[in-house]
Amino acid sequence: MDAFLISTGIVALAEIGDKTQLLALVLAARFKKPWPIIWGILVATLANHALAGTVGAWAAATLGAEVMRWILGGSFLAMAVWMLIPDKLDAGAVDATHAPFGVFGVTVVAFFLAEMADKTQIATIALAARFDALAGVILGTTLGMMIANVPAVLLGEVATRKIPAKTVHAIAALIFLVLGIAVLWGAMPDWMPGR
Repeated sequence: MDAFLISTGIVALAEIGDKTQLLALVLAARFKKPWPIIWGILVATLANHALAGTVGAWAAATLGAEVMRWILGGSFLAMAVWMLIPDKLDAGAVDATHAPFGVFGVTVVAFFLAEMADKTQIATIALAARFDALAGVILGTTLGMMIANVPAVLLGEVATRKIPAKTVHAIAALIFLVLGIAVLWGAMPDWMPGR
């Protein structure tokens, strides 16, 4: 349950102001069909995060606990810094009006590609490596994406103006910082002071 709740919270916070949230706004404004967009976000996120989670679980099983601790600690600290860098949406990211399956198809393809090497995909890899609960991480990170993006689709730009993205990013950065320190603290050799 911890994996699910932590994954949901981290990704929901990380998504505020993220390029995929901006993509959700653009799709909603362009197509004005919220339900195919919402279903497309869900399908794309499940596929992308299942792939990322599988990579994280594989890395944890392959590299061993001690190596993974250092990698995860460093990854969480890097995510803390990355959270403070605002995302910008590429202007040509949603220029696929004649895609198969209409608005749903455009959304699936656009979101899947936008999530490649994105903060939330990297976070999903790290969380899956950290927790021995692959399904909980995938479902949690997917729910976090939906929590952040469905309001963007339904309420549009108004919602993003009301939520202070810098504050939310700072909170998410603090969470990643705490996780990174906690993981690295566990990786410190016994001979270090404070252990």
